[in-house]
Amino acid sequence: MKKIQFILLVALTIGFVTKNFGQHTNYKIKNGFSLGGGITQFDIITDNFETKKGDGWIANMTATVDIPQKWFNVSYGMQLSENTISTSGFDTPLSSIAQDVEYKIFTAQVQFLWHAKPFRSSHFTIDFGPMVQYNSDLELSDDEQENFILADFDTVQAKAVKDLNNFNVNGTVGATLGIGFFKLRAQYIYGFTNILGALNDSDFNQVLGRDFKGNQSMFAFTGMLTF
Repeated sequence: MKKIQFILLVALTIGFVTKNFGQHTNYKIKNGFSLGGGITQFDIITDNFETKKGDGWIANMTATVDIPQKWFNVSYGMQLSENTISTSGFDTPLSSIAQDVEYKIFTAQVQFLWHAKPFRSSHFTIDFGPMVQYNSDLELSDDEQENFILADFDTVQAKAVKDLNNFNVNGTVGATLGIGFFKLRAQYIYGFTNILGALNDSDFNQVLGRDFKGNQSMFAFTGMLTF
């Protein structure tokens, strides 16, 4: 329920800002609004345990403001995604054959981007800017693996590793190519904050005493329709 309330709040805020921005500036709003979706590749960069990149999906909505006399445009919007990430584990403490243990993570990101126009045209832009993110905790993709022993922790079960910092700050850089009402966008998103910080207060870490640090790393490839 908290996740749904957060998404609705962000969506209403974006709609309000879009309306007022258009009314109180003299800038031409190019294409006004866009909706898109695509695929992601997600990872957490950390020295605490080995991870494997996982695939996911992403959906976004964006309002773009064209500034003809400048070398850049600006946009703001929200994107939602569900991603996966894996590590290794054993089904029993005596097993010697490691298996992939996959987790899911949901993210909602509010972003403000600058779009540099190297060729003085909005058909191709180089995109960069900050991003505020809400994300869920880790959730096992397969509940039958909840008692697996994670390879990097010896005695820690897969179900115990779930807590994440739920609010994070990211930076993104990428490029957008558009012809007519259709655009393709590639983004790399890096987390500046420690997404694994909540694991330091987890029950299992009271025994291990590890210092958990990790930064989100995500590639997103989306197609967008502009209106």
